[in-house]
Amino acid sequence: MGHAAILKGMYDALLSELGPSAWWPGETPFEIAVGAILTQNTNWKNVERAIANLKQADALTPAGLRAVPLERLEDLIRPSGHFRIKSKRLTEFLEFLEQESCTRIEDLGSQSLENLRPKLLEVRGIGPETADSILLYALSKPTFVVAAYTVRLLGRHGLIPEQTHYHEVQDIFLSALPEDVALYNEYHALIVRAAKQWCAKSRPKCALCPLRPFLPNPEALPE
Repeated sequence: MGHAAILKGMYDALLSELGPSAWWPGETPFEIAVGAILTQNTNWKNVERAIANLKQADALTPAGLRAVPLERLEDLIRPSGHFRIKSKRLTEFLEFLEQESCTRIEDLGSQSLENLRPKLLEVRGIGPETADSILLYALSKPTFVVAAYTVRLLGRHGLIPEQTHYHEVQDIFLSALPEDVALYNEYHALIVRAAKQWCAKSRPKCALCPLRPFLPNPEALPE
């Protein structure tokens, strides 16, 4: 069975078991982009607390965030951890928007994925996962987000070696699946949810997972 059939089967199994994800949580594209930066090296509950602080301070627009003094910004996003580093990353993202002559993040949408992605990756602190999260969830560009969860899940199912580069994993999905923003959105969300529920880093619950049939040797698992 080729990658396309396996990935489609895994998607169908996860969607049937978990239902639609309605990701990424965020009321505006800019809020989604800020969340993508703040979620680095922390969990979403901590990000939610930081986002709530920013909302209360009217700082979830480029102009509103730009008006917040650095020390105040650090205090607002403190719940997300690494608040000094992340405040600099948010500031550098704002500078990127200014360089692109954007008053709103939506203004970036007129650029092609091929043109915009390299620019985002040049912004200090924005790596492939963060860039693709912004592109997919905030700007509806057809790219696939690869998280550590994605690598773990595909590795355990024998689809990739343990050490596989981000773009190699991404290419598997982009080559096997039709170009569909909604599909890429939902699939990434389902993988994250499945990893948290069953495919833990240690002591995975493979016997309970709806992806059990796709394991290389599912019959060897205990019931």
